[in-house]
Amino acid sequence: MLTRKQHELIRFIQVRLEETGVSPSFEEMKEALDLKSKSGVHRLISALEERGFIRRLPNRARALEVIRQPEDVSNKAPVMAANSNAGAAVIRPPERRPAPANDVIEIPLHGRIAAGMPIEALETGAMLPVPAALLGAGEHYALEVSGDSMIEAGILDGDYALIRRTDTARDGEIVVALVRGEEATLKYLRRQDGRVRLDPANSAYEPQIYDPREVVVQGKLAGLLRRYH
Repeated sequence: MLTRKQHELIRFIQVRLEETGVSPSFEEMKEALDLKSKSGVHRLISALEERGFIRRLPNRARALEVIRQPEDVSNKAPVMAANSNAGAAVIRPPERRPAPANDVIEIPLHGRIAAGMPIEALETGAMLPVPAALLGAGEHYALEVSGDSMIEAGILDGDYALIRRTDTARDGEIVVALVRGEEATLKYLRRQDGRVRLDPANSAYEPQIYDPREVVVQGKLAGLLRRYH
Protein backbone atom coordinates (compact mmCIF):
# COMPACT_ATOMS: atom_id res chain seq x y z
CA MET A 1 0.00 0.00 0.00
CA LEU A 2 1.15 3.50 -0.77
CA THR A 3 0.73 6.48 1.49
CA ARG A 4 -1.64 9.27 0.51
CA LYS A 5 1.28 11.56 -0.38
CA GLN A 6 2.82 8.87 -2.56
CA HIS A 7 -0.51 8.48 -4.38
CA GLU A 8 -0.78 12.25 -4.84
CA LEU A 9 2.75 12.51 -6.17
CA ILE A 10 2.48 9.69 -8.72
CA ARG A 11 -0.81 11.12 -9.99
CA PHE A 12 0.64 14.64 -10.24
CA ILE A 13 3.64 13.38 -12.22
CA GLN A 14 1.42 11.36 -14.56
CA VAL A 15 -0.97 14.24 -15.25
CA ARG A 16 1.90 16.65 -15.93
CA LEU A 17 3.54 14.21 -18.36
CA GLU A 18 0.26 13.70 -20.20
CA GLU A 19 -0.40 17.43 -20.48
CA THR A 20 3.05 18.77 -21.33
CA GLY A 21 5.48 15.86 -21.80
CA VAL A 22 7.70 17.48 -19.15
CA SER A 23 8.35 16.08 -15.69
CA PRO A 24 7.41 18.53 -12.92
CA SER A 25 10.25 20.18 -11.02
CA PHE A 26 10.92 19.39 -7.37
CA GLU A 27 9.65 22.85 -6.48
CA GLU A 28 6.39 22.22 -8.35
CA MET A 29 5.98 18.85 -6.64
CA LYS A 30 6.67 20.41 -3.24
CA GLU A 31 4.00 23.06 -3.79
CA ALA A 32 1.44 20.64 -5.26
CA LEU A 33 1.74 18.31 -2.27
CA ASP A 34 2.01 21.16 0.25
CA LEU A 35 5.31 19.90 1.60
CA LYS A 36 7.66 22.04 3.67
CA SER A 37 10.86 21.13 1.84
CA LYS A 38 12.19 19.43 -1.28
CA SER A 39 13.74 16.71 0.89
CA GLY A 40 10.21 15.38 1.39
CA VAL A 41 9.83 15.14 -2.39
CA HIS A 42 13.13 13.27 -2.64
CA ARG A 43 11.95 10.74 -0.05
CA LEU A 44 8.63 10.19 -1.84
CA ILE A 45 10.32 9.74 -5.23
CA SER A 46 12.87 7.31 -3.78
CA ALA A 47 10.08 5.26 -2.17
CA LEU A 48 8.08 5.12 -5.41
CA GLU A 49 11.21 4.23 -7.38
CA GLU A 50 12.13 1.42 -4.99
CA ARG A 51 8.63 -0.04 -5.31
CA GLY A 52 8.65 0.06 -9.10
CA PHE A 53 6.07 2.77 -9.73
CA ILE A 54 8.38 5.35 -11.31
CA ARG A 55 11.90 5.51 -12.61
CA ARG A 56 14.40 8.28 -13.20
CA LEU A 57 15.69 8.48 -16.76
CA PRO A 58 19.50 8.30 -16.59
CA ASN A 59 21.62 11.32 -17.53
CA ARG A 60 18.56 13.50 -17.97
CA ALA A 61 17.78 16.33 -15.62
CA ARG A 62 14.23 16.47 -14.26
CA ALA A 63 13.10 13.41 -16.21
CA LEU A 64 10.78 10.90 -14.52
CA GLU A 65 8.70 8.12 -16.04
CA VAL A 66 5.60 6.54 -14.51
CA ILE A 67 5.96 2.79 -15.03
CA ARG A 68 2.70 1.73 -13.40
CA GLN A 69 -0.12 3.16 -11.33
CA PRO A 70 -1.38 1.73 -8.04
CA GLU A 71 -4.65 -0.13 -8.53
CA ASP A 72 -6.47 2.00 -5.96
CA VAL A 73 -5.19 5.33 -7.25
CA SER A 74 -8.74 6.55 -7.91
CA ASN A 75 -9.62 6.26 -4.23
CA LYS A 76 -6.42 7.70 -2.87
CA ALA A 77 -5.16 10.39 -5.21
CA PRO A 78 -6.95 13.63 -6.01
CA VAL A 79 -6.55 14.92 -9.53
CA MET A 80 -4.24 17.92 -9.57
CA ALA A 81 -5.10 19.34 -12.96
CA ALA A 82 -8.33 21.04 -13.94
CA ASN A 83 -8.62 19.40 -17.32
CA SER A 84 -7.93 15.82 -16.26
CA ASN A 85 -10.64 13.23 -15.60
CA ALA A 86 -11.47 13.25 -11.92
CA GLY A 87 -11.05 9.92 -10.20
CA ALA A 88 -9.69 8.17 -13.28
CA ALA A 89 -6.42 6.30 -13.27
CA VAL A 90 -5.03 6.89 -16.73
CA ILE A 91 -2.52 4.25 -17.75
CA ARG A 92 -0.91 5.02 -21.08
CA PRO A 93 0.87 2.22 -22.95
CA PRO A 94 4.65 2.79 -22.75
CA GLU A 95 5.05 3.22 -26.49
CA ARG A 96 2.46 6.03 -26.56
CA ARG A 97 3.55 7.94 -23.45
CA PRO A 98 5.05 11.29 -24.57
CA ALA A 99 8.77 11.55 -24.02
CA PRO A 100 9.75 14.26 -21.56
CA ALA A 101 10.51 17.39 -23.53
CA ASN A 102 13.89 17.73 -21.84
CA ASP A 103 14.82 14.18 -22.80
CA VAL A 104 17.54 13.52 -25.36
CA ILE A 105 17.28 10.83 -28.01
CA GLU A 106 19.62 9.74 -30.79
CA ILE A 107 18.61 9.73 -34.45
CA PRO A 108 20.64 8.59 -37.49
CA LEU A 109 22.94 11.19 -39.02
CA HIS A 110 22.97 10.56 -42.76
CA GLY A 111 25.90 12.67 -43.94
CA ARG A 112 25.75 16.07 -45.62
CA ILE A 113 23.00 17.46 -47.81
CA ALA A 114 23.26 20.36 -50.22
CA ALA A 115 21.41 23.56 -49.61
CA GLY A 116 22.82 24.66 -52.98
CA MET A 117 23.22 22.38 -55.98
CA PRO A 118 22.44 18.72 -55.27
CA ILE A 119 25.16 16.53 -53.78
CA GLU A 120 25.12 12.89 -52.80
CA ALA A 121 23.67 12.20 -49.33
CA LEU A 122 25.91 9.70 -47.60
CA GLU A 123 24.84 7.00 -45.15
CA THR A 124 27.39 7.35 -42.35
CA GLY A 125 26.04 5.09 -39.61
CA ALA A 126 26.61 7.94 -37.13
CA MET A 127 24.02 9.07 -34.58
CA LEU A 128 23.11 12.60 -33.46
CA PRO A 129 21.74 13.36 -29.96
CA VAL A 130 18.67 15.60 -30.27
CA PRO A 131 16.31 17.07 -27.64
CA ALA A 132 13.05 15.14 -27.93
CA ALA A 133 11.13 18.44 -27.80
CA LEU A 134 12.38 19.26 -31.32
CA LEU A 135 10.78 16.15 -32.79
CA GLY A 136 7.17 15.22 -33.27
CA ALA A 137 5.60 11.91 -34.16
CA GLY A 138 7.15 9.66 -36.76
CA GLU A 139 10.59 8.43 -37.74
CA HIS A 140 13.36 11.02 -37.98
CA TYR A 141 16.90 11.36 -39.21
CA ALA A 142 19.40 14.22 -39.45
CA LEU A 143 21.45 15.68 -42.28
CA GLU A 144 24.26 18.21 -42.03
CA VAL A 145 23.55 21.19 -44.28
CA SER A 146 26.15 22.17 -46.84
CA GLY A 147 25.72 25.43 -48.73
CA ASP A 148 23.87 28.71 -48.39
CA SER A 149 20.87 28.52 -50.72
CA MET A 150 18.38 28.24 -47.82
CA ILE A 151 19.72 31.09 -45.69
CA GLU A 152 16.58 33.21 -46.15
CA ALA A 153 14.67 30.37 -44.49
CA GLY A 154 17.10 30.51 -41.56
CA ILE A 155 18.97 27.35 -42.62
CA LEU A 156 22.71 27.93 -42.53
CA ASP A 157 25.77 26.03 -43.67
CA GLY A 158 26.75 23.58 -40.92
CA ASP A 159 23.26 23.35 -39.39
CA TYR A 160 21.74 19.95 -38.73
CA ALA A 161 18.41 19.54 -40.52
CA LEU A 162 16.05 17.28 -38.58
CA ILE A 163 13.96 15.40 -41.10
CA ARG A 164 10.73 13.47 -40.59
CA ARG A 165 10.75 10.54 -42.96
CA THR A 166 7.90 10.70 -45.49
CA ASP A 167 7.40 10.26 -49.23
CA THR A 168 4.71 12.92 -49.58
CA ALA A 169 4.69 16.69 -49.10
CA ARG A 170 2.53 19.69 -49.91
CA ASP A 171 3.56 22.60 -52.10
CA GLY A 172 5.61 25.11 -50.14
CA GLU A 173 7.08 22.64 -47.65
CA ILE A 174 10.84 22.25 -47.22
CA VAL A 175 11.78 18.72 -48.22
CA VAL A 176 14.67 16.39 -48.79
CA ALA A 177 14.39 15.60 -52.49
CA LEU A 178 16.33 12.76 -54.05
CA VAL A 179 17.13 13.76 -57.62
CA ARG A 180 17.70 11.11 -60.30
CA GLY A 181 18.21 8.45 -57.65
CA GLU A 182 21.60 9.61 -56.48
CA GLU A 183 21.67 13.26 -55.39
CA ALA A 184 19.82 14.83 -52.48
CA THR A 185 19.01 18.46 -51.82
CA LEU A 186 17.06 20.51 -49.27
CA LYS A 187 14.58 22.86 -50.96
CA TYR A 188 11.05 24.20 -51.06
CA LEU A 189 8.86 21.83 -53.07
CA ARG A 190 6.56 23.27 -55.73
CA ARG A 191 4.62 21.70 -58.59
CA GLN A 192 4.13 23.73 -61.74
CA ASP A 193 2.80 22.80 -65.19
CA GLY A 194 3.31 19.10 -64.64
CA ARG A 195 6.90 19.62 -63.45
CA VAL A 196 8.55 19.60 -60.04
CA ARG A 197 10.30 22.80 -59.02
CA LEU A 198 12.80 22.87 -56.15
CA ASP A 199 13.07 26.44 -54.93
CA PRO A 200 15.99 27.89 -52.95
CA ALA A 201 15.60 30.51 -50.24
CA ASN A 202 18.39 32.72 -51.58
CA SER A 203 17.90 35.19 -54.42
CA ALA A 204 21.37 34.36 -55.74
CA TYR A 205 20.18 30.88 -56.77
CA GLU A 206 17.78 29.78 -59.49
CA PRO A 207 15.00 27.20 -59.01
CA GLN A 208 15.74 23.67 -60.20
CA ILE A 209 13.05 22.16 -62.45
CA TYR A 210 12.71 18.43 -63.04
CA ASP A 211 10.42 15.84 -64.52
CA PRO A 212 8.33 14.34 -61.67
CA ARG A 213 9.89 10.92 -62.34
CA GLU A 214 13.31 12.35 -61.49
CA VAL A 215 12.40 13.53 -57.98
CA VAL A 216 11.51 11.44 -54.93
CA VAL A 217 10.58 13.07 -51.62
CA GLN A 218 12.49 11.38 -48.78
CA GLY A 219 11.37 13.55 -45.89
CA LYS A 220 10.40 17.02 -44.82
CA LEU A 221 12.00 19.47 -42.45
CA ALA A 222 10.89 19.06 -38.83
CA GLY A 223 13.47 21.23 -37.08
CA LEU A 224 17.01 22.55 -36.96
CA LEU A 225 19.91 22.02 -34.60
CA ARG A 226 22.74 24.56 -34.57
CA ARG A 227 26.05 24.36 -32.80
CA TYR A 228 27.99 27.47 -31.89
CA HIS A 229 31.76 27.27 -31.79
